[in-house]
Amino acid sequence: MTNEFQIVYHNIDQSNAVNEAVQKRISKLERYCDQIITGRVVLDSPHNNRHKGKVYSVGLEIHTSTKEVRVNQDQHDNPAHEDLYVAIRDAFNAAERQLKSIDKKHRASKSQRTENGSDHMAG
Repeated sequence: MTNEFQIVYHNIDQSNAVNEAVQKRISKLERYCDQIITGRVVLDSPHNNRHKGKVYSVGLEIHTSTKEVRVNQDQHDNPAHEDLYVAIRDAFNAAERQLKSIDKKHRASKSQRTENGSDHMAG
């Protein structure tokens, strides 16, 4: 399935390294859920806080054939998110958990239909 993902940068310079990191994470998600149709990744660096370093936030919006998954890693008090790659990892891990639960439910309902005989052809 060809999936369209949009990567949006807010207050951050676009870089090939970041694009590559995001693409790797998207590919990993697709292994867990083959229902993904489109998605959007928003990388943001809100204005600097005087007392803390630059903390990144990552938003994900993923549309599957059955559901929409939204993740917003907006943790201004998480010092680990001073590293953009850590913020990306955490956001995609959260999305992965949601997609796994969707996929698990989808498989369970599919196997239940099979057990009930609705997917079997008479022969």
